[in-house]
Amino acid sequence: MSPTAVASPPPAPIQGAKLALLTLAVASATFMEVLDTTIVNVSVSHISGDLAVSATQGTWAISSYGLAAAIAVPLTGWLAKRFGEVRMFTLSVLLFTIMSVLCGFAHNLETLVFFRFMQGLVSGPMVPLSQTLLLANYPPQKKGLALALWAMTVIVAPIFGPMLGGWLTDNYSWPWIFYINVPVGLLAGAVAWSILKGRETPTQKLPIDYIGLALLFLGVGSLQLMLDNGNDMDWFSSGFILTLAVIAAVALSFLVVWELTDDHPIVDLSLFKSRNFTIGVLALSLGVFCFFGSTVLFPLWLQTVMGYNATWSGLAVAPVGILAFFISPIIGKNIQRLDLRLVSSFAFMIFAATMFWFASFTLETAFDQIIIPRLLQGIGVACFFVPVNQIVLSGLPVPRLAAASGLANFFRTIAGSFATAIAVFTWDHRATFHHVRLTEHITGFDPATIDYVSRLQQLGLPTNAAYAQIDKVIAQQAFQIATTEVFWGLGLIFLLLMAIVWLAKPPFGSVGGAGGH
Repeated sequence: MSPTAVASPPPAPIQGAKLALLTLAVASATFMEVLDTTIVNVSVSHISGDLAVSATQGTWAISSYGLAAAIAVPLTGWLAKRFGEVRMFTLSVLLFTIMSVLCGFAHNLETLVFFRFMQGLVSGPMVPLSQTLLLANYPPQKKGLALALWAMTVIVAPIFGPMLGGWLTDNYSWPWIFYINVPVGLLAGAVAWSILKGRETPTQKLPIDYIGLALLFLGVGSLQLMLDNGNDMDWFSSGFILTLAVIAAVALSFLVVWELTDDHPIVDLSLFKSRNFTIGVLALSLGVFCFFGSTVLFPLWLQTVMGYNATWSGLAVAPVGILAFFISPIIGKNIQRLDLRLVSSFAFMIFAATMFWFASFTLETAFDQIIIPRLLQGIGVACFFVPVNQIVLSGLPVPRLAAASGLANFFRTIAGSFATAIAVFTWDHRATFHHVRLTEHITGFDPATIDYVSRLQQLGLPTNAAYAQIDKVIAQQAFQIATTEVFWGLGLIFLLLMAIVWLAKPPFGSVGGAGGH
């Protein structure tokens, strides 16, 4: 390994209007990238119709992006060392913008899936590097604020993605969910480069770890494909899903062994020697798993059980970002004065309380009652993501921040994928179980059934339609019971998570310090 740039003292922090402009540019780019993880979700039916494919095939426009991003994110540290953080961030933003245009131009599914894959691949380093660039250029006393602004962007963006995607698709056409990235990407990339081009990080001519790279592609790719398609294929009853699971397990096991013994690993797993990094990543992953599990289930419940349309379910989900938007900067500004373990535990307590609150909902719960706990959940968002990210990076030296951010964001992404898969699977199967139990006594000889059917017949419904109506009511009740159970389960996990962050070791104020704990 031969350095191409001699290590020198880091440049002085940026101040004033230039810092504000840099923050806006980096935050806009990050928001754009994270937004694209969910903005396509509500447009699948339109995309499938225009491209003459089934809705199931259309979901590959979602899966291909998540697959590529999951592979690329953990490569951030290696790419930043090889090409420089500023150069990689700017290039990532530019290529992401170009791929967005090409996605909008796609006239068949194969082309769209390919460019969505490429869009996810080139966007991988963008989110982790946005975090490290903000931390590197903010004054020491304001690094907590930088972390808060970054965390707020990453969390709020996927919540607003479906709302914006639905509005653009309904009022214009689905390609516009990609075209809106163009002005944001060009402007953000140009501003970031103009401010940071003289502040590039040292680079090294690192050899390429081809075996590690191949194992990463194979292992993470198989895992992401399995999570994306498991529910549609009934999980391990499908030979395809079972094969993916075996490939992922074997490839990732070999990847861990190889990366820990290679002189120039493509993924720096030695970061887990830092106690705070390990505990922080564990708390981040489990917290994201529960939070995004509830975020996935919430609109599903609203649309499937409560009869909400996409717009109203989006409006019910969105309030979580309101308090998070205002409280995150306050937490960040005072992060040096706080015991982050205490703040994180408080966040888990808020999350648990809101999960139990959701579990108390019934079919008669009104919209204004639904949004109150979702609004209060924003307090938990601010008190969780900002402190936990600070714990993850505390004590790590500056040259390792990009690798640490990339690895932590990889686990955050995978945790979100697991949350989606497991929450939907559990919800569906518990609903099926309760449907069976509730229909055990629905027979033509049951007095209550006979009475109910006769009442429906008096209203003009034929016998078959009456039984169909009964089945609809039972299905609704079964899904409601399943929803209650899943929210209770998530609430209990959040209570258990309160203990994990206390395994981290103070101090937490040093990000980019001399070493780790």
